Amino acid sequence: MKWIGALLLLSATTYAGFEFSRRYTNRPRQIRQLKNALQVLEAEIVYGQSPIQEVFSRLAKQLPNPLSDFFRLLNERLERNQQISLYYVWRESLDEFWNQTAMKKSEKEILDQFGQTLGQHDFTQQQKHIHLALSHLDRELENAEEEKRKYSQLARNLGVLAGLFLVLLFI
Repeated sequence: MKWIGALLLLSATTYAGFEFSRRYTNRPRQIRQLKNALQVLEAEIVYGQSPIQEVFSRLAKQLPNPLSDFFRLLNERLERNQQISLYYVWRESLDEFWNQTAMKKSEKEILDQFGQTLGQHDFTQQQKHIHLALSHLDRELENAEEEKRKYSQLARNLGVLAGLFLVLLFI
């Protein structure tokens, strides 16, 4: 019976370590996907001059989860309530979708600031705001890659070693 408990404890801590590691691995990938989404948004708004709701619909179909969920939420909310401001819909969707991501508060703040400017300016100003958001995301991507390099393997190892330590402590 002790051994079953020991195996369960070791499995749980190992799983926790791998989950922490997965977050470190997913964050840079999701930031890259977000940057690609903003570049597509720029092309659609500035060059294609497409309506924003149509752009959100296309992005929801093109992007992988969890970002596709964000743009799907935006599109659905804009369809339901066309009288609400775009920033209100952006903020509400961002808050609802954010827990699905591995990204941190700094990326959320960048998106929130970008959402405040979305649809408020002419095409060239909007393009400048997109480039500003992209440059901020570049900085966050570098930080995420550094954290991944430093902490991903560490989290996995700590999960296993913490489990072994607890098993030895209790046996």
